[in-house]
Amino acid sequence: MDLSIVIVNYRSRKKLEVCLASIFQADNKNLNYEIILVENNSGEDLSDLVSGRANLRLIVSAKNLGMGGGNNLGIEAARGEYIFILNPDTIIQNGAIATLFNYLKNNPGVGIVGPKLMNTDGSLQYSCSRFPKVYMPILRRTFFGKYFAVLRDHYQMMEFDHNSIKEVDWLMGSALMFKKKLSLADGTFWEPRFDEFFFMYFEDTDLCRTAGQKGFKVVYNSEAVLTHDHARQSAKYPWYLAIFLDRLAWRHINSWIKYFYKWGIKF
Repeated sequence: MDLSIVIVNYRSRKKLEVCLASIFQADNKNLNYEIILVENNSGEDLSDLVSGRANLRLIVSAKNLGMGGGNNLGIEAARGEYIFILNPDTIIQNGAIATLFNYLKNNPGVGIVGPKLMNTDGSLQYSCSRFPKVYMPILRRTFFGKYFAVLRDHYQMMEFDHNSIKEVDWLMGSALMFKKKLSLADGTFWEPRFDEFFFMYFEDTDLCRTAGQKGFKVVYNSEAVLTHDHARQSAKYPWYLAIFLDRLAWRHINSWIKYFYKWGIKF
């Protein structure tokens, strides 16, 4: 099998239905693919979505494993040579899946590739970034960002036109494609998995950083386009309220600390 598309669901059924419809309607260039849905213990019944479709499988997790853990569950069950991690709030445009697949297959030095993401209003979503300095989450989520806009915009690569293929530090985990098993220079293999040390947030940054450490490129490919109906759940309150009211904000802070504990503090 060519490709396994892994989609982790957590209370996202309506968006998931739209995502699945876009996959089935896309020009997938005769790819032999399967879709693995991981219901991450959110309580939603997805069994009717897989009924009658041989290439659509459902895994129901006994507990919420987090974003990385849920995707890992799907990866382990995957039969495809390549893996496409896809969020349920994405919509495939045209032949985006085949474009990423063919690029990855024809460029063995690339470990991870991701598409251009657009907001639902048609505007660009900044989905590739440089590795964060320790202060970057503060600049992105508080009023300090206004005073250090140059640093914040540099992190999000806003100077890049986003209309070309470019090697980057890391890509947003909403849509990532990679080979299930990669050969290393020393004759061993790397099987890309998310580090479950991160329950949610920074797991995509960490995976891309690991790919680079293993000697592989991470590439943003603007020739593949997806719409991402993204809501920053951890930023629904002002920063001064979020630390008291928002559990996801605490998840983000926790992962921020874990990331710099693992990779070291950079200023």
